[in-house]
Amino acid sequence: MTHSDDEALSELERLLALCEVQSVRSGVPLPLGAHRRGNGVNFALLSRNATGVRLDLFAHRDDAAPNRTIILDPARNKTGDIWHVWLEDIPAGQLYGYRVAGPYVPEQGHRFDPNKLLVDPYATAIALAPGRNFDAAREYDVDDATTAPRCVVTHDDFDWSGDQPLRRPWTSTVLYELHVRGATIHPSSGVACPGTYRGLVEKIGYLQDLGVTAVELMPILEFNEHECTRVDPHTGERLRNYWGYDPIGFFAPKASYASTRDPGAALLELKQMVRAFHQAGIEVLLDLVLNHTAEGDERGPTIGFRGIDNALYYWLAEDPRRYRDFTGTGHTIRASHPIVRDLVLDVLRYWVTEVHVDGFRIDLASVLGRDREGRVVADAPLLERIAEDPILRDTKLVAEAWDVAGAYQVGSFSQRRWAEWNGRFRDDVRRFWRGDAGMLGRFASRLAGSADLYEGSGKGPECSVNLVTCHDGFTLADLVGYAHKHNEANGEGNRDGIDDNCSANYGIEGPSDDPALAAVRVRQIKNFLLTLAVSRGVPMLLAGDELGRTQRGNNNAYCQDNETSWIDWSPLARDADVHRFARAALALRRAHPVLRREAFYSDRDITWLAPDGGGPRWSDPEARQLAVTVREPGAPSLCLLFNAAAAPCTFALPGGTRWQVALDTAGGTTVVDAHVRLIARSSAVLVA
Repeated sequence: MTHSDDEALSELERLLALCEVQSVRSGVPLPLGAHRRGNGVNFALLSRNATGVRLDLFAHRDDAAPNRTIILDPARNKTGDIWHVWLEDIPAGQLYGYRVAGPYVPEQGHRFDPNKLLVDPYATAIALAPGRNFDAAREYDVDDATTAPRCVVTHDDFDWSGDQPLRRPWTSTVLYELHVRGATIHPSSGVACPGTYRGLVEKIGYLQDLGVTAVELMPILEFNEHECTRVDPHTGERLRNYWGYDPIGFFAPKASYASTRDPGAALLELKQMVRAFHQAGIEVLLDLVLNHTAEGDERGPTIGFRGIDNALYYWLAEDPRRYRDFTGTGHTIRASHPIVRDLVLDVLRYWVTEVHVDGFRIDLASVLGRDREGRVVADAPLLERIAEDPILRDTKLVAEAWDVAGAYQVGSFSQRRWAEWNGRFRDDVRRFWRGDAGMLGRFASRLAGSADLYEGSGKGPECSVNLVTCHDGFTLADLVGYAHKHNEANGEGNRDGIDDNCSANYGIEGPSDDPALAAVRVRQIKNFLLTLAVSRGVPMLLAGDELGRTQRGNNNAYCQDNETSWIDWSPLARDADVHRFARAALALRRAHPVLRREAFYSDRDITWLAPDGGGPRWSDPEARQLAVTVREPGAPSLCLLFNAAAAPCTFALPGGTRWQVALDTAGGTTVVDAHVRLIARSSAVLVA
């Protein structure tokens, strides 16, 4: 090689080095995650206790080794606790992950392991190679690159076509809780893309016709559906995590709910779904799990937070090798820490601003209201910040106002901005219609908006999300078909799920060909639907209840990704009676605004009556019949009649008014000489 050749080679090396410097810059600390900036992408990761961070880029989902590695220099690529770097010409769809070094000292709460490929907490899409299942290596110092998920760079280009929040008031809201996959995966759904966001779009017309104004989607954050190791003892079928209450990423939608497996397709299809729902006048709420992740207790896998900064993100026990558990999952997100509070707010803001969702149901929300000592506080800073956040002001907020560590805040959860799943409504209405003794007063309180629960804390009836069933527990058909849970298929010896379901079978456990028994059960289903429709507050239906969906007595079908959980649409064509009634009940609610006011009834508005026309026997534990007249100036009065007894009952109607039956659960109920006879276990609405 000549001297001139040496000079040429040196110049080439200098130019290549200069190009590398120009294509890799120090970057900026905010925003966290991977975001387009100029003609490149800025990567930012928060870790206070890390000593080193490496960014790995992958060409394909199944590559074990990265095709490019960027080592972040603490002097150049770190601002405070945030590690960052900018890379030129990173396309949408780029796969990446982090390796984070630091002390592995569990007795001090640190579990850093640079052999683990980690998920970016702010990743907006997560990809997994075919045949893999998110099951990261659990042992320390064991490389898991062959099984670990990859994050996906997404760009926020999307044509929203002028989409804006619907801002539908609570007074005109009817919630419908559904599972994205379970809603359309059954062959009877008849959709082109079953089990997907696009498949759900194909059911918009059905939801409009039913009277639904908002869907509440069970978790759509990325989760590991293959984490269950048990099998159905009857079939040998491997069970799967169906519900998805173990998120891997708080910003990434479930990839398998997309109709294609392209990295990042889920985010695009989810946005398309939200846009389509809004065009149809239907709001979209997300069921968010912000209290724990898929990493479990100290024996669980290291997927993200544990390897990024375990002591910062998780709530450690007195022995830092263990975790405080307010969630029943073995650990808890440390929501009392300011950095984690910022994370929660970032999550909520992202889904509102970037995906245009209209609200949230927050799972085990009482966890977010605990202070640094783990005590539930009345004015929790994080809950107040969420309620007062300027970006979230038009967003519907619904709390599951309890956790598994004993907190139960139904009626007193934070401020009025927060609505709540009213567990008291569910239990009291179930017990009344089952015919339990002493339920008359409680049933009346639930009908009237639960003032006994909410008025003292300054809340109105719009803060009460009234439900009889939800994903967790019996369906309506099972509530009237089973006296006991039947969870044997879950592989836990029927020990899982609650034992007290306030249910009844009316003579035979499970399915029956007895026409009389079937008539009682259908009538009870209608009683529950009618009660939801005429109660002040916000009604919520469980998807498929209007079709008679059954889980065959399973009240904890979290692991049943099969026909146990899926909606079978064939009953709609086979027997549309309950479906027609559900439509009629919601239509009646729409037609009478007096049922939907954001205020509790006054004595001028309603009159409670016993069947004989006198005052109700509130203190009589055997009283199971109740009537109430509801009045509003300028509108026709209503008379609501309820007979939860196992025998017929005749009601004397208020005099001076001609009444006609608008809706009844028995069929054929009529007014004769200012009297109405209700058969056993039936109800009716009369209009003046």
